[in-house]
Amino acid sequence: LRKFAGNVDIDRIIMEKARDALTLEKVNRVSVMEGRLQLQENEITLLKSSLADALRRLPPMCKAPTYDRATQTELTPLGQDQGLDGVPLALTSDIQSLSLEDALPKGISLTEGSQAKLHRIQGLEEDDEEVEKEKDLSRTSSVEEPIHPTTIRSLQREDLQDPNGSTESLSSARQTPISGSPVPPKDLPPSPRSGPLSTILEGQNKPLCVIVSFSSSLFLPDCMAFGDKYPILYACASTDPQCQSIKMFIRGRPITMYVPSNIQNYDDLRMEPPVEKLELDWVYGYRGRDCRANLYLLASGEAVYFIACVVVLYHINNRTQRHYSKHTDCVRCLTIHPDKVRVASGQTAGVDKDGKPLQPYVHIWDSSTLITLQQIGLGTFERGVGSVAFSFADSGAFLCVIDDSNEHMLSVWDCAKGTKHAEVKSTNEAVFTVEFNPNDSTNIITCGKSHVYFWTLSAGSLTKKQGIFGKYKKPKFIQCFVFSLTGDVLTGDSEGNILTWGKSPGDVKTLGKGAKETFQIMRQTRAHDGSVFTLCMLQGGALLSGGGKDRKIIRWSADLAPERECEVKDFGAVRCIADVDGEELLVGTTRNAILRGTFSDGFVAIVQGHVDEMWGLATHPSQDVFLTCGHDRQVCVWNTEEHKLDWCTTLEEYGLCADFCPNGAVVSVGLSTGRWLVLDLQTKDIVSDYTDGNEQLSVMRYSTDGSFLAVGSHDNFIYIYNVTESGRRYSRYGKYAGHIRHGHSSFITHLDWSKDGKYIMSNSGDYEILYWDIAGGCKLLRNRYESKDREWASYTCVLGFHVMGVWLEGSDGTDINALCRSHNERMVAVADDFCKVHLFQYPCPKPKAPNHSYEGHGSHVTNVRFTHCDSHVLSMGGKDTCILQWRVKRGGTGDSGGDRLHSSSSTSTILLNGSWFSLSPDISINKL
Repeated sequence: LRKFAGNVDIDRIIMEKARDALTLEKVNRVSVMEGRLQLQENEITLLKSSLADALRRLPPMCKAPTYDRATQTELTPLGQDQGLDGVPLALTSDIQSLSLEDALPKGISLTEGSQAKLHRIQGLEEDDEEVEKEKDLSRTSSVEEPIHPTTIRSLQREDLQDPNGSTESLSSARQTPISGSPVPPKDLPPSPRSGPLSTILEGQNKPLCVIVSFSSSLFLPDCMAFGDKYPILYACASTDPQCQSIKMFIRGRPITMYVPSNIQNYDDLRMEPPVEKLELDWVYGYRGRDCRANLYLLASGEAVYFIACVVVLYHINNRTQRHYSKHTDCVRCLTIHPDKVRVASGQTAGVDKDGKPLQPYVHIWDSSTLITLQQIGLGTFERGVGSVAFSFADSGAFLCVIDDSNEHMLSVWDCAKGTKHAEVKSTNEAVFTVEFNPNDSTNIITCGKSHVYFWTLSAGSLTKKQGIFGKYKKPKFIQCFVFSLTGDVLTGDSEGNILTWGKSPGDVKTLGKGAKETFQIMRQTRAHDGSVFTLCMLQGGALLSGGGKDRKIIRWSADLAPERECEVKDFGAVRCIADVDGEELLVGTTRNAILRGTFSDGFVAIVQGHVDEMWGLATHPSQDVFLTCGHDRQVCVWNTEEHKLDWCTTLEEYGLCADFCPNGAVVSVGLSTGRWLVLDLQTKDIVSDYTDGNEQLSVMRYSTDGSFLAVGSHDNFIYIYNVTESGRRYSRYGKYAGHIRHGHSSFITHLDWSKDGKYIMSNSGDYEILYWDIAGGCKLLRNRYESKDREWASYTCVLGFHVMGVWLEGSDGTDINALCRSHNERMVAVADDFCKVHLFQYPCPKPKAPNHSYEGHGSHVTNVRFTHCDSHVLSMGGKDTCILQWRVKRGGTGDSGGDRLHSSSSTSTILLNGSWFSLSPDISINKL
């Protein structure tokens, strides 16, 4: 080795490798010993539980007086001052000092075999995988201070040895109360599991949270075992005034949160919904990527279109929005009544938060008043409503609907009565659109994959004839169709052709006498390179066509001669065209944009949005500006006052998180590859480019003064950077280890800075809450009790004492994607997995806290943020690619809360007699 290694010191390398191996072996041995000690402690806890259960079952007369070992005084006999579940209050306060020997006759000891037998009799289950990672082993206090194996062994020896030199059972040694654990109510039947908590958990009404007055952790193992099976949360309160704590369980994992010092009595806290409410102010985006015929112009001058669960009415001249938001899931189709006032919109089925299907239906509503006039087909359609159309010849008396079932059921409804007039199976192939013949309501046409059908409505029944392609190549898709002024049907297909269809008399020579007429292709016109996605007939008989691959809009004369054309650049293929005045057009595109313009002047975007799932959201610290980023690799900066896109840039990878520097000049964006960029807001240039790890980044957060940047990654690490030159220069300051013994054992999900910029609170994918000392050299604060009164500059962590009440019953730990506290510290906005945005009061530390809930999104809500002055809340959908801007309003009044919230940003919140109050600058006190 020395011969080939040259100058390398082989002996030194061998010694270093050997030393590393010994160190690793030592660490592994210590971990094994800690696990064994924890199992022993759990066994002692279970034995105590069995004893407490046995004592409760004994008749009162059979129980001898119990003495306090410390004071040698007799405790209250049974039957007097009964506590929870029939256990005397005095006994409950000292139950952790009892051992199994206390329940045995004098002179008889409990052997190891007897202990094992008792375990089998009681049916207690031990599962190594459910052992707490948080070790509540402290005997001098309930502060969660880590105890090393040597310390535990020394404590055991001290407990086993009395002052006279004799020994006794470890379980009989008096312990300092540890944070509490749930105790079963008396009215529930016993459970097959002998653990006391399981009697609560296996009842029909499973509680979200159990608050008890015990200060021992006797019933913790059963609670954890049940939590692994069912996604229900539990909380326990310690009554020790020095260290009152709440223990919340998510899938069996305990999460301990310490009650702040200013809360004297947790049980007396009253939770109320906030006085503020939200009102939908603006909707950013348009669903053009996968929907057809979804853009129309109303008589009021408003363009009507949809995205997520909202139908938007956008006045193209006044640049104002109104919203029809009565749908319970994503809107899929839209049509306008001949009077250009009434609108019909159909939705998909979807499911609720319990997995139960939500039935799809069609709403007929008044666009002037936004009042629902009819609900058509509730309980009739399967999966969703794919296409809708009003009849024209009879002034809109009928509505035709095609659902998304396998057979694509076609049904005709009487609009006045809301009853079904006819129904028939359409086809097993995809159906794209349906329309009535404008001159004859008994004729209906549908088109889709490889077909065009001509339907006849007669005496409540529907019959169809298939269009015959004859000598022409049969296209894969018939994308769209319109009726010409002469009564012909024009279709656009996936081959780029416009086909003219007409009636032909029956071929007597081929089909024999009595052959019926057929619908055949009369003419084929080459139109586009790629699919013809849309056709629009103008009043004078001219035709507009929109192309897919070539992204062109072509104007055709009445005899299908091309007259003018233009190309729509940078916005995708042409999905839909709406005529404004014969010259001006509205164009919907597959990149979720709506354009306005003419052939001569060109087209500009009046509505824009993302085209794929979004996760990154950040609001400017001092301006009405916010940033979004997502899987479409776009970074977009929006203006909340002008309701428009300021600028957009495309990155090499997709962004998942972002945060503005406190000076507002730059913004950091975390990407999917571990790379993160710093963008200048004015020039859009990348001023810094760094990489931390090779996994996606989940959170970026600047400290309050902008001197530090924290980067949370899916590699379980938090990276800390020094920030200089007004956010344009960064240098690595520290790195938080992502190991179970030194930090998070799962990916980072959320983090926040303290107001003094010295500490960080972080959450991870396995529901941990950890605290970090930045000023002290990026160290983990193992004593989490010390952080209970720390003030946080922002609150976006979904786990914490102040936001425990946002978790709904049945949550499994992933149901809340994001939350944000308002800058005035009075509200918390929450984004959940069930398409809803919630508004809670802050703080909300009690389970089932009341709140205001708002619908509008059509998929999981990925992020939520308050604007800099708390005048608005911004929420962002995932797959629905929708951004909703909510106005914050004072509940019960029509006044916007923007000015009031802005002026009250210096208010503080105090606790008096168990209620929360806001203290305004003029020293007036308002009860929350």
